[in-house]
Amino acid sequence: MANINSYLTFNGNCLEAMTFYKDCLGGELSVQTVGELQLPLAEPMPPCMEKCIVHATLINDSLVITASDMVPETGLIKGNSVSLLLSCNSENEARTFYNKLSIGGEATHPLENTYWGSIFGDLTDKFGTHWLISFDNLY
Repeated sequence: MANINSYLTFNGNCLEAMTFYKDCLGGELSVQTVGELQLPLAEPMPPCMEKCIVHATLINDSLVITASDMVPETGLIKGNSVSLLLSCNSENEARTFYNKLSIGGEATHPLENTYWGSIFGDLTDKFGTHWLISFDNLY
């Protein structure tokens, strides 16, 4: 079955953001910089981009976040059309992730019991990424 994973684009702070997410969520982080590329590119990258992240992946069990510093020619436009939904395995895990991810950001909607039987809240982290945190406590 196909999966949908998030892919975040940053403008030079991908490594900082992905390290922050690893500290908050755990898992294994792998990164590849432009300078580490072994493939010839159609157009050479300027030397100032050698440390930029061409691809990063954070994996913790079934949680996968991918990211890059490779901003398209149109530039990086942050909008509100994309959120990361983090479905947690326990209330404690949801509260821990919520507290860690909101450090330096904005805790817009604290975790609370909902009418649909979940604990749910949302926040925007210090990198401008919008997170929806949920624990389905129906069982």
